[in-house]
Amino acid sequence: QVQLVESGGGLVQPGGSLRLSCVASGITFSLYVMGWYRQAPGKLRELVATITSGGSTNYVDSVKGRFTISRDNAKNTVYLQMNSLKPEDTAVYYCNVNIGSVYWGQGTQVTVSS
Repeated sequence: QVQLVESGGGLVQPGGSLRLSCVASGITFSLYVMGWYRQAPGKLRELVATITSGGSTNYVDSVKGRFTISRDNAKNTVYLQMNSLKPEDTAVYYCNVNIGSVYWGQGTQVTVSS
């Protein structure tokens, strides 16, 4: 079955960096668009970034210039490098893939606080 497993979250001070990873199994990873979403307390889940099979990327305006999505098809892994973190980036971050059905990981908590 399809599984997405995120890791790399944690507590970081404003201005700091984190790198999230998501390992996928049960799919031909290289064929699909992968996405990172986030959900802050009391807010709707929002799209953060996507990367196509060919490596084209797209970002929500609030993270442009600070976050970078990338993928390693040999490792079935998608990454989210997050720099210059702000308190408003605090959320649970989820990995996502749509292969006809939509799959989510379990999420990883990112907390930006001094």
